Amino acid sequence: MASTVREIAEEIPNVIKVYKDGTVERLIVHDYYVPPSTDSGVMSKDITISEIPAISARLYLPQNQNRKLPVLVYFHAGAFCVSSALSFFHHRYLNRLVSEAQVVAVSVEYRLAPENLLPAAYEDCWTALQWVASHSRNEDNEGAKKEAWLVSYGDFERLYIGGDSAGGNIAHNIAMRAGVENLHEGVKILGAIVSHAYFWGSKPIGSEPKPEFYSLANKVWNLFYPSADGGTDNPMVNPAGLGAPSLAGLACSKLLVCVAGKDDLRDRNIWYYELVKESGWKGKLELFEMEEEGHCFHISDEGSVENRKKMIERLACFMI
Repeated sequence: MASTVREIAEEIPNVIKVYKDGTVERLIVHDYYVPPSTDSGVMSKDITISEIPAISARLYLPQNQNRKLPVLVYFHAGAFCVSSALSFFHHRYLNRLVSEAQVVAVSVEYRLAPENLLPAAYEDCWTALQWVASHSRNEDNEGAKKEAWLVSYGDFERLYIGGDSAGGNIAHNIAMRAGVENLHEGVKILGAIVSHAYFWGSKPIGSEPKPEFYSLANKVWNLFYPSADGGTDNPMVNPAGLGAPSLAGLACSKLLVCVAGKDDLRDRNIWYYELVKESGWKGKLELFEMEEEGHCFHISDEGSVENRKKMIERLACFMI
């Protein structure tokens, strides 16, 4: 009798299993999908940005608005392979952030690896940002349908991008790309939030590596971007990697780097902050650390309620 046990081709423990028959099993079952809602004074809805490739987003708007608000384009966490803009934790987090900051938020649902290997996520997030920027002019552009919340309430002089973990990595790379490619209608990124970002490289930084985490961080990049030149020293994951462009090219006027003291990526993110400082970049650079917390504590239930509140207040203050 033939065995029905599927063989695992690749695995990231507690995150994802990729089987030899091509199927994928995502293991973070607690981060389930939730529908849009009206919660804590914030409305949300789901929209389609592109049919091919499939790119969508969840939009958030504080209720009872009669003025223009900053626009935040957000890239979710999840090691490029799990979670979603529609997940419980990210939906709850964006509700809290939008309520506190009083911004219009566009949380991008980019394609996940391994079904869509990198750089698909980067391309999707760039496409989403360009779509948002196109709303800075009210007139229809080649018949493109405009999103009413962005047209009516978006202040494109105050455009922000941001993300956590893999999303923080994406935010950095989008800011770098905007330094060499123009956004629609000449829109500029005012600020970028790079939070607990997944950066890596072949050489340890600070207290790295813990053997098990070093193996995990390597596997994420090598499994989901196998064609990347230089492996974990590719500039998209190692901002000082071989052939990396100068960080002086970051196309934003201010940058907030957020770290957590108990995060395995903490020293790597402090190093990134120092690299930007030493690059000659002309913007306003800020660092915010929660020493007693771990990776992405402000999104999950792992951090203290008070510290999550402090984190969200700091992010909101940055976007004033």
